[in-house]
Amino acid sequence: MTNPPPPGNWTDPTWSAQPSSPAPDPTLVAGQPVPPQPGPVDSYAPDPYAPADPYAGAQPPATQAMPGYATPGYAPTGYPPQYPGYGYPQPPKTNGLAIAAFVLALIGFTSCITAPIGAILGHVAQKQIRLSGEGGAGMAKAAIIVGWILTGFLVLVILFYAAAIIYAITTSDNTSSY
Repeated sequence: MTNPPPPGNWTDPTWSAQPSSPAPDPTLVAGQPVPPQPGPVDSYAPDPYAPADPYAGAQPPATQAMPGYATPGYAPTGYPPQYPGYGYPQPPKTNGLAIAAFVLALIGFTSCITAPIGAILGHVAQKQIRLSGEGGAGMAKAAIIVGWILTGFLVLVILFYAAAIIYAITTSDNTSSY
């Protein structure tokens, strides 16, 4: 195999018609002979293609650790540290106002007075959760729903009692004489 001459009339003093080095030997890789292809697997023979252990036969550093402390250069005893992103992510902190709103809305089942307070606090908690990214959005929504439903029942009960009183007054017989 020969190299082509340089283009044009320009002559390269390093160019010659012969290659500068002999062709590489295909049976050598980086100056080492290519190992033969593996034959049948012998379970007791070491794998010639396995990577060599660079730390085989290495001696530990000559340091002395105090009792109860880890040796320098080695991991401490016990469980390994937890890697970031390992396991379940930590849940966000729950908004305290959402908890209070939910409790007040549930207490509204017995008193009906705290239900509207719980609903209003639920709205405030939802705004805080949107701004801060805290947890408790479900609790705030439940406080709003339960609080306004119980407030609606409270209004219906008050209207029923008012209608009953008005009906009783208008149909009463005030013909008693003194």
